[in-house]
Amino acid sequence: MALIVGPYVIRKLRDFQIGQYIREDGPQAHQKKAGTPTMGGLLIVIAVVVPTLLWADLSNRFVWIALLGLVSFGGVGFADDYLKIVNRRNLGLTARSKLAFQFFFAFAIGLILVLMQANGEYSTHLVVPFFKKFQPDLVIGFLLANHTTWLLGFLPFLIFVSFVLVGSSNAVNLTDGLDGLAIGCTIISTVALTVLTYVSGHAVFADYLEINRIPQVAELTIFCGAMVGASIGFLWYNAHPAEVFMGDVGSLALGGAIGTVAVIIKQELLLPFIGGVFVIEALSVILQVGSYKLRQKRIFKMAPIHHHFELMGWSESKVIVRFWIASLIFALFALTTLKLR
Repeated sequence: MALIVGPYVIRKLRDFQIGQYIREDGPQAHQKKAGTPTMGGLLIVIAVVVPTLLWADLSNRFVWIALLGLVSFGGVGFADDYLKIVNRRNLGLTARSKLAFQFFFAFAIGLILVLMQANGEYSTHLVVPFFKKFQPDLVIGFLLANHTTWLLGFLPFLIFVSFVLVGSSNAVNLTDGLDGLAIGCTIISTVALTVLTYVSGHAVFADYLEINRIPQVAELTIFCGAMVGASIGFLWYNAHPAEVFMGDVGSLALGGAIGTVAVIIKQELLLPFIGGVFVIEALSVILQVGSYKLRQKRIFKMAPIHHHFELMGWSESKVIVRFWIASLIFALFALTTLKLR
């Protein structure tokens, strides 16, 4: 679907003059990319949503929660991209507004999972990699007995879920700075998630690997498979030199979806390995900003870290491929933890 619809979407984005504005303080080689159609993430969202609605069991609540994670965070990204285009500069929603919307939707998803936990369809226990017996509960039990303190009991879980989803969404967004970089890493991460959703819902594999079996989660294999396919289709047009950029509508949607799936299948603590490159990119920005504010000194030549390597003399293609390799290593390590218990 992404391959077939791609040329039409790119043509329409050009017709509406929806072009990317490049940050002036970035590598000067990127200035030639100014005007490249952006908001191509709409293509990704469509190519995930339509197959999921066609082939997934729509009576499965986890499917709808995953779609909510994709579409709601994508909606925040769409608003950000739209404002950038209207204002004709690389500034959309304010950082505070963007975070507020992201936390709102993340909290809403957490609340839905809390209601499912009350019905016995979901567990708020935290699965710790390498420790199959250590599964702390993120709910304060004694607060649940009283109706007035019921929600407070779930507050640690809701805060945790919110930070996982918002962190995942922004990490993918920060990685989206070179042609094909974020979408290539997304393909690798979503392949790993597809494997994890399948084994988590499979009675034999879950028992053999001694992981929590959640029967309904198997249906998310279709959603994750759709993300893999949509990402591959988008990479066809986003490969260097890119014909279209995904924009925030794509990066925030994919990050939100990845985080939502990780929370549903109880692999939140494995997510930093599944999306290792995303985590490194986000950490590079946090460290750079923190260092500059505290010491007025920069750690990297530029953040996110992919620009640092560009300014060191690496070509854009070399940075992209090497980061893909790193992403693959992280994802493979994440899958090995299934057996290292």
